[in-house]
Amino acid sequence: MPQRNFTQDLSQKDMPGAVFVIKLLFKQPTPQPDQETMLNSLRKHVGEVECFWHDAKGAGFSALQYTAHFKDADLPPQLMITSGQPFSGNTVDDFTRSQMWDCQQERDTILNDCQYQIIATDMMAAVLEPQERANLDMDFLMALLDMFPDCLAVYFFNSGKMFLADDIRSQQINGIDRFIKFAVNARFFTIQGSEDMLVDTLGMSTLFLPDLQYHFRGMNPNQVVNHAYCIASYILANDNPIKSGDTIDAIVNGQFSQSVQWRCQYENALIQPAREVIDIYMNEYAAGQRD
Repeated sequence: MPQRNFTQDLSQKDMPGAVFVIKLLFKQPTPQPDQETMLNSLRKHVGEVECFWHDAKGAGFSALQYTAHFKDADLPPQLMITSGQPFSGNTVDDFTRSQMWDCQQERDTILNDCQYQIIATDMMAAVLEPQERANLDMDFLMALLDMFPDCLAVYFFNSGKMFLADDIRSQQINGIDRFIKFAVNARFFTIQGSEDMLVDTLGMSTLFLPDLQYHFRGMNPNQVVNHAYCIASYILANDNPIKSGDTIDAIVNGQFSQSVQWRCQYENALIQPAREVIDIYMNEYAAGQRD
């Protein structure tokens, strides 16, 4: 396949703490379940919920086991589900498609065949602690797949990641690492006109946590991607203890090594300049031919 060059629209800004958006994709129109069915699925996966809206346009539920603390009130976050509506794969640009690593062989077929969507979002959840919101959103995801068995694929709008729905249903991951697996995308780029490569993550900022950025050459990019997911998991599990100037274990011969350290520095993203990331500075040994 010939190599393609992409130019990203840098006017699009990644908004920290943005509403978390899940798009359930279907080949055929799917009816909205009745209120009791939706409540049963949500209670099974999320916990105690209360329905405050259910009609032909969609449904809304309060997640009563969570508390969003605002200046003037404490309120439960809300889980919103639209009714079915048309979907066009043409709304997903080639740049985003190029980074859908988890369904590379199926992605174009999915985006061509699925012509209907149900959109699910969290509301008033940005003020939750990152681990709380990660668990809430992933429990919400599992409830959605329970109540919509005909869902073929799930498109995570914030990170551009897409999975076959059955791959999510069969997952064996527990807790907050589900958010890293499904909602955080480790993207890979080659820099035109040079041997440089870049790996970054997209999706951590939804939880008000920093994404990561690696600028390197002479390394196996798959190992860098694995390193990025491991560090993202560490950041989420430990409330981001990394400060500018701190070092982290590098990759040596495909393994994490304490004998070689990479330095971390907060910078603006190369791919999306409005987004603050932790830039990982690799030394000559770890990065191969780095100038």
